[in-house]
Amino acid sequence: MFVDQDGPDPNFSATTAVADGIATVTVTGEVDMSTADAMVRAATKDAAPAATLDLRQVTFFDSAAIHAVLQLAEQLGSGLTVLPSTQVRRVLEISGLAGQPWLSD
Repeated sequence: MFVDQDGPDPNFSATTAVADGIATVTVTGEVDMSTADAMVRAATKDAAPAATLDLRQVTFFDSAAIHAVLQLAEQLGSGLTVLPSTQVRRVLEISGLAGQPWLSD
């Protein structure tokens, strides 16, 4: 298990567990310019061929967070699954990304 606190931000955590070649990254709090890279590192640090981003506990998601998810989608292709919170889903809908194959219902 891996926990990455990028700096002293108490409003963010990304915890990674790898099983059967899938990195499951549980993200809580705010994903923004100061934390988005930590989310990407948490999803890719074990070089797993697939990742599930559990964003159901994310309360804030900005353009840097969108960019981070798109970076992961480019890197992992069909190996990426995103489980969004209501807030994350709304931001992705506004951004025109609601129809992406990596976005879970």
